[in-house]
Amino acid sequence: MKETHRELRIVFMGTPDFAVTQLKALLENHCTIVGVITAPDKPAGRGRKLNESAVKVFAKEKGLNILQPTNLKDATFLDELRALNANLQIVVAFRMLPKAVWQMPEYGTFNLHASLLPNYRGAAPINWAIINGETKTGVSTFFIDEKIDTGAMILQEELAIDPHENAGSLHDKLMHLGSDLIIKTVNLIAKGNVSTTPQPENAISKTAYKLNKENCKIDWNVSINAIHNHIRGLSPYPAAWCLFQNGDAALDIKIYSVEKELESHNLTIGTIITTKKELKVAVKNGYISILNIKLPGKKTMDIKSLLNGYEVKADAKML
Repeated sequence: MKETHRELRIVFMGTPDFAVTQLKALLENHCTIVGVITAPDKPAGRGRKLNESAVKVFAKEKGLNILQPTNLKDATFLDELRALNANLQIVVAFRMLPKAVWQMPEYGTFNLHASLLPNYRGAAPINWAIINGETKTGVSTFFIDEKIDTGAMILQEELAIDPHENAGSLHDKLMHLGSDLIIKTVNLIAKGNVSTTPQPENAISKTAYKLNKENCKIDWNVSINAIHNHIRGLSPYPAAWCLFQNGDAALDIKIYSVEKELESHNLTIGTIITTKKELKVAVKNGYISILNIKLPGKKTMDIKSLLNGYEVKADAKML
């Protein structure tokens, strides 16, 4: 019996660097990309110069057909999408699609998500896996349906989370693992032998909530492990923050990396201890030693460089 091989015409949808790696892998594996859908250019910086998404920059380099709709339900965009005559759509770090878009191609629309679904559906799965102290995560492909990250699963690949790594290093590992999974998924679809597994409807799963100023703030009253996980789970972006009370100044600071020091003490939580080389914050069961920090209007710096030219008052504390 002759093996099926469908000629795939793919529309790729994505915006950030994470998605560029997947698009690059598709091109390197000789997939036919008939169109790339990405976010509209956004004004950025003081000059409000229009910024192109990472996917757009890469797609332009490769001479791909690019569409940047502001409204995915717009009739003109839907006509343009239909005219590409795609039979498969692939979505990586884009946005929620209306039914008119995801049901358009003959072989469906699948999404790559950076978690082991059904856990960590939502906007920030890489960050929350670390914040919550998970020891493993992974990538999943699934066919899109009406809800967010709930569709029938195609493939999944696990990855161990190193106890000291941050969101940036985990992002890069999952990005490369994801490109392998996308190619495996495309090959299954091309051969016509995809088998899917429905996600359990009533699964008690952890959620990857959208990150905001409130949930990025450090709570110095929680356990030493929770503080450590919170900081590395938000590093390098968007970064954990807190208020640093130094004399009369209350500064909104960002903290990028720390070490845990387990030790008994009787200090008030948030109390700061400094030497010429270190700055430690008293927490339950020990201290959080800050390694990299950013003060308002300053560059990120290691703690030794900061202490070299900055006075920390005797009664300074973290709030």
